[in-house]
Amino acid sequence: MEQSCLVVGGGLAGATAAFALRSGGFEGRITVVCEEPHQPYSKPELSKGVLRGEMPDQKIRVRPEQWYDKEDIALVLGRPARRLDTAARQVELTDGERLGYDSLLLATGGRPRLLPRSEGIPGVLALRTLDDAHALRDRLGPGRSLLVVGGGFIGAEVAASARALGTEVTVLEAEAAPLSRVLPPLLSDTYVRLHREHGVRLLLGTGVQHLEAGGDGVLAVDSRGGRHRADTVVVAIGITPNTALAEAAGLHVDNGIVVDEYCRTSVPDIYAAGDVANHPNLLLGRRVRIEHWQNAQHQGAAAARTILGQRHPFAEVPWVWSDQYDVNLQIAGVPHPDDEVVVRGDADGRDFSAFLLRQGVLTAVIGVNRADDVRAGRRLIADGCVPDRELLRDGTSDLAALATSLALPA
Repeated sequence: MEQSCLVVGGGLAGATAAFALRSGGFEGRITVVCEEPHQPYSKPELSKGVLRGEMPDQKIRVRPEQWYDKEDIALVLGRPARRLDTAARQVELTDGERLGYDSLLLATGGRPRLLPRSEGIPGVLALRTLDDAHALRDRLGPGRSLLVVGGGFIGAEVAASARALGTEVTVLEAEAAPLSRVLPPLLSDTYVRLHREHGVRLLLGTGVQHLEAGGDGVLAVDSRGGRHRADTVVVAIGITPNTALAEAAGLHVDNGIVVDEYCRTSVPDIYAAGDVANHPNLLLGRRVRIEHWQNAQHQGAAAARTILGQRHPFAEVPWVWSDQYDVNLQIAGVPHPDDEVVVRGDADGRDFSAFLLRQGVLTAVIGVNRADDVRAGRRLIADGCVPDRELLRDGTSDLAALATSLALPA
């Protein structure tokens, strides 16, 4: 009897898994259930090229439109899953249709966190979907004002894109510095200066008390009592994993859907990958749930390999990137603000990398316009190296060539 694999979630993890299944020799039926009415697409450009109107929608599709027909992969668009029946091995859609499966991959992603009592206020938006990016883009430009709540990656990228379009931008960041929970002060300060130089009004240590409709825009009252009126407010304070389907079906859920190193959940023949999956990372020695593009793509492929009967544990050094103005930031590993920092390059000129050490072991590399350093650093982190600090600082040394010599036993 022909086997079937059902993928719930039309993001990068789900679409990549479908591709990996078919290219890996899976001959059965593959169906991808997409909550949105769009074909699967990649999200990083939503806050950058798509928001600025520089990248057409078709450019961010995971695969060309005709590819799914060519590979005999069925797409169910705009009909989300609402119930998982593990005993019957069926998923029920919002329109009542029930889809059976032999193997099921949950790649349900996450949804934006919202501010209390902010839903329904005209002009208050989040940025998570293609439709969100279109709605926000229509509200930006010269003579328009934008308030961004949250100075993390998405908030900072939205602010940079809005300034590129001539929008007046204010950012409220509740922490003492952007990304201060993960970045050392040197890196946080770099981004504070960058945004202020580009005309962003960046208020630190300032959260939002409440939002309300205010005439022809939105009024925000901050935690210090300040009042800010803007045409549009973007709430960028992180996401919550979409675990409701799994939890109601009895799967183990704890900060995401709990999986093992092979992407297997607590229920046989059900797997999870991407933003929603809480997995043990053997390189880091602990469980993580990672919300980045690279993890979604690679973990989706890893789940497919397990479904195909291959036993290759999924473990890699996390990597994330962000483009803001003319600055490219890349982070490999898991940085902590208290880590020892060894700088290579010109920090003032925004052309440097920071190597983060914890008890002498390299745990993260952060590159500002230094992609090659981050690439070499990921290999060193995976090797668990105790590097020579002077070699790290020496801008004339070739890190890629020296990777082996730097990786001394920990």
